[in-house]
Amino acid sequence: MKNKVLKFGLPKGSLQESTFKMLKKAGFNFSLPNSRSYFPSVDDPEIQAVLLRAQEMSRYVQDGALDCGITGNDWILENNSDVARITDLTYAKQSLNKVRWVLAVPEGSGIRSVKDLNGKRVATELVGVAKRYFKKHNVKVDVEFSWGATEVKVSGGLVDAIVELTETGSSLRANKLVEIATLCESTTQFIANKSSYKDSWKKSKMEQIALLLQGAIAAEGKVGLKMNVRKENLKAVISRLPALKKPTVSGLSNDGWFAIETIIDEKVVRILIPALKESGAQGIIEYPLNKVIL
Repeated sequence: MKNKVLKFGLPKGSLQESTFKMLKKAGFNFSLPNSRSYFPSVDDPEIQAVLLRAQEMSRYVQDGALDCGITGNDWILENNSDVARITDLTYAKQSLNKVRWVLAVPEGSGIRSVKDLNGKRVATELVGVAKRYFKKHNVKVDVEFSWGATEVKVSGGLVDAIVELTETGSSLRANKLVEIATLCESTTQFIANKSSYKDSWKKSKMEQIALLLQGAIAAEGKVGLKMNVRKENLKAVISRLPALKKPTVSGLSNDGWFAIETIIDEKVVRILIPALKESGAQGIIEYPLNKVIL
């Protein structure tokens, strides 16, 4: 009987490093034989992986060439792809965080709204979304595809406005551009071919991957803490602890002593540990987390 295999598309480019890192935390070790390869190996014989540009991923998933893949919501919208969205993979570190596509114009251009761009020229990589946006607002513009360095084109007078990707807006401000509208927000998505998602084995495999990825994302920026505390100090120590729900408290073999375990944000550890020590906690251990399954 032929072995069952899930064809899994991974994004090449800006999302690649973050995706590989998060998959490793989820328990899947992907690696490339060299920087030119497009076929990562993985320590799971049921997964067959291929690297593709995020811009193309949803088309190949929709067509069934891939069973599932990871890409941005912006490229799903750009390609008008009819795919199943399994889970959002957004987290606040590196490249899997939320971004926006905005309409931006030069400072001092006098352009204040989308209506002021009637008859003008706009450059962007997100052509389909931009065209639909201007059509919705009944504004006739010439939308041209940009291969990159889009900010330079508007500041150099080649086009009147751009639709560009931004996270903080710092690059736009550095190029003396101002935002006048947001066309869409984008987060990283784990998507599936709809027919593949109806296959019981493939659906189960994808949902296993999604669960582990969600656990890895939930663990980002968090650590575990263990400590021992005397009964008389228990209330004071617990009152210091922020936790996902409530800390786990269990009795030790020594009468009058308890063990406490909890999960906290890593950024507060340097403040919290001295406070816990002051409140009577002893034997404090901090440990990293790979996954938190909520």
